Amino acid sequence: MILPYRGAAKTKGGILLADQTIEKMTVSTTCGYVLSIGPLAYADAAKFPTGPWCKQGDWIIFGRYAGARMNIDGGEIRILNDDEILATIRDPEDILHM
Repeated sequence: MILPYRGAAKTKGGILLADQTIEKMTVSTTCGYVLSIGPLAYADAAKFPTGPWCKQGDWIIFGRYAGARMNIDGGEIRILNDDEILATIRDPEDILHM
C-alpha cells in the first residue's frame, strides 16, 4: 500500500499553487511512501532472488499508471504489486514532478 507523494503547496519562489494543480500533480506522481507490505509480497524467489526491493517506510518510484487507486479522506492510496516497484529513493524532492 503506497501513499503517493503530494508535493509542496507552493513553489520555491513562494507562489501558492491552486488545489486543482496540486491534485493534478498527485494523480500523475510516480513516487510514494510505502505504508504497508502484504505477507505474500516478494515471496516468489524466482522473481526476487535477492529478496524484497523495498520495505515499510521507504520512498519508492513506480509506473505512472501502476496499481489500483483508492480514494481516502483527503487524498488517495495505491495498492501495487511487488513487481510494479521500480526503485527506492532517499527523498521525493529529488524527483522532478510534472
